[in-house]
Amino acid sequence: MTLRQDADAIIREAIRDVLPDAAVKNALKSARLPEQVHLVAVGKAAWQMAASAWDALGGRIRDGVVITKYGHAHGPIGNLQIFEAGHPVPDGNSFAATAAAIGLVRPLGEGELVLFLLSGGGSALFEQPLIPAEELQDITGQLLACGADIVEINTIRKRLSAVKGGRFAQLCAPARVYGVVLSDIVGDPLDMIASGPACPDSSTCAEALAIAARYNLRLSEAAEACLRQETPKELFNVETVVTGSVRQLCDSAAKTARRLGYSPLVLTASLACSARDAGSFLASVAQYHADTRLSLAFIAGGETVVHLTGSGLGGRNQELALSAAEGIAGLPDTAVFSVGSDGTDGPTDAAGGYADGQTRQRLAARGISIPEVLQNNDSYHALQACGGLVVTGPTGTNVNDVAVVLIKR
Repeated sequence: MTLRQDADAIIREAIRDVLPDAAVKNALKSARLPEQVHLVAVGKAAWQMAASAWDALGGRIRDGVVITKYGHAHGPIGNLQIFEAGHPVPDGNSFAATAAAIGLVRPLGEGELVLFLLSGGGSALFEQPLIPAEELQDITGQLLACGADIVEINTIRKRLSAVKGGRFAQLCAPARVYGVVLSDIVGDPLDMIASGPACPDSSTCAEALAIAARYNLRLSEAAEACLRQETPKELFNVETVVTGSVRQLCDSAAKTARRLGYSPLVLTASLACSARDAGSFLASVAQYHADTRLSLAFIAGGETVVHLTGSGLGGRNQELALSAAEGIAGLPDTAVFSVGSDGTDGPTDAAGGYADGQTRQRLAARGISIPEVLQNNDSYHALQACGGLVVTGPTGTNVNDVAVVLIKR
């Protein structure tokens, strides 16, 4: 197998191992559920999670609402209402779908239960704004462009919403909520995954205001007033289990790399820095081990951020790979690739990017400068030009990103 074929196999098998099917069914086996439940599934993996729940529970699901990203639903599931909506910025379909979910849970009474299936992406997909929708979309755009990390972004977003930061669980009361969560945030902080719709909020107003000041966010008086309103700190009607995480994604990548003849090492499952810095770091790891006689695989999971300095097209995983291409230029049988487990990286149809020791040379032959591309945040078109895009399509899961250095001997 070639180096690229090895990379594709690692990507394919790592994502397969973190699909939510078995995880959801196992979580439901141990749950104390009544004879009938009401289902609400939210996030990029919502369709897959709901389908798994339907297989496990069938006729016990009385009704339900499924809200996922455009292109991530794969047909009807029983009698469930299925919506596709905007991500990473909420749109009119996000608001309409959320209204349907609220309409389903509000009439519920004592003794009833909401099966709440949650995955990453819910912050945009699941939304009833407390400020005008246009302003919420503008603030979301500001947060995505300024380089704030996901915890900072969600600390702001949950205060501008009627369903985030534990408020959805309050809307469900007096019905109980049983949450099954697929984590896409380093450390699995329940109150930050999809902005914690059914989890007490650990962040404070002071932290939200500090984040707004740090990034010079443009806020109306109404939005600033929302940041000063405290979110629920206790919820008495919720039980939650976390299933699936980036650590599992990394372990699976290591298992496949070992099967392919590499000696794998998981460096971290908590990568949290700029995509360019992560690419540079992984390239330096490859440089240090360039004289090895063994086939090696170094694996890092987490979520990087992109600082927008241009108007090009790309995503954090593509930018990481292209940044690494500079540092591994000329190294024999060496590659760095990075992918999002959900199959989408930024506003593109790619899951991530792949670069090897010849990537810089291929681009230079086309008159493409990597530093200029990175400055314009146009990694998608550069990788497209040299065959470096990784395209998987929507995967049905979402447990963060994984980046890998491969050195083949």
